[in-house]
Amino acid sequence: MPPAARAELDVDALLADPAIRIVVCCGAGGVGKTTTAAALGVRAAEQGRRAVVLTIDPARRLAQSLGLTLLDNIPRPVAGIDTAAGGSLDAMMLDMKRTFDEVVEAHASPEKAAAILANPFYVAVSSSFAGTQEYMAMEKLGQLRAQSARDGSWDLIVVDTPPSRSALDFLDAPKRLGSFLDGRFIRLLMAPAKAGGKAYLKAVTAGMNLTIGVMTKLLGGDLLRDAQTFVAALDTMFGGFRERADQTYALLQNPETAFLVVAAPQRDALREASFFVERLALESMPLAGVVFNRVQQRGGTLERGRAEDAADRLQEEPRRATTAALLRLHADLAATAALHRGHIGRFTTAHPGIPTVEVPAAALDIHDLDGLRSVGAALSG
Repeated sequence: MPPAARAELDVDALLADPAIRIVVCCGAGGVGKTTTAAALGVRAAEQGRRAVVLTIDPARRLAQSLGLTLLDNIPRPVAGIDTAAGGSLDAMMLDMKRTFDEVVEAHASPEKAAAILANPFYVAVSSSFAGTQEYMAMEKLGQLRAQSARDGSWDLIVVDTPPSRSALDFLDAPKRLGSFLDGRFIRLLMAPAKAGGKAYLKAVTAGMNLTIGVMTKLLGGDLLRDAQTFVAALDTMFGGFRERADQTYALLQNPETAFLVVAAPQRDALREASFFVERLALESMPLAGVVFNRVQQRGGTLERGRAEDAADRLQEEPRRATTAALLRLHADLAATAALHRGHIGRFTTAHPGIPTVEVPAAALDIHDLDGLRSVGAALSG
């Protein structure tokens, strides 16, 4: 029985749908999510959408093609976009630390915000705590959506998710941060501030005193005091963190959002893509389809084996060395194309009915608007 036909992903129809206000490009690290997000933004803008692209640490040349020469947390217009259809494109790179600072400044009094921002423990947490980048990407998405609803700045937000170890980190970060805020360590640090200095010391048990003593030895007295001060200052904001995380999570489940899972045609990347597809279904999040990126296309009709045989026959003839080398290159590319085809076939067999599209491997890095347009054209099928 022949395999079922693959469902084709119609990216142009997705971008043209006014009901779609958010497109999230997700997947494992290193599969081309940033380039895909940028290409979607360019194509949407040149087809009439007022788009903004939120990128996460793009390659330098790609950033320059979008006019992002400096790390900037403010959406700025991209020059060189064809606006004949009435669209526009803004772009920004997530500044994780600045986004965290903005959250503190927006949800604390000026005095408390100043105390938090100056706290050494806050500086460490806001810059390097596991999951902070993913959480702040969701914070920034919520901010952009709120601004769009308020003043109509954009009618489409394209999100490039962080280059995490696992594709699922983007969805898990809010829960991880919530667990951190609710954790035993944080409650222990909070207890002195809540009970009030000496009164606290009288109330705790000998076991708690011992725990504090051990923590002081491990962390150092100054760091422990910094942590306690930070937690006490941030106490009133914890509920706000969780509330906004819940709101953004609900936004991701809304029909106005569309997820595109980006995957390279390699075993590990496709395994991550499978996990993400299943997780999106479990969380009732709208999956638009899967993008197979950097797929090696088979060129011509010459089979791999025949190319290798011909190269072997020619290798003894010095004048035919270039031809032999080209034949071997063709054979290698044909082998890669067959490998990619096999990986993609197994994925689509395991996930029937999910719309997919392939983007051919580019000969050169994508580093300008024309390159992004070519990727957009490939995405459109």
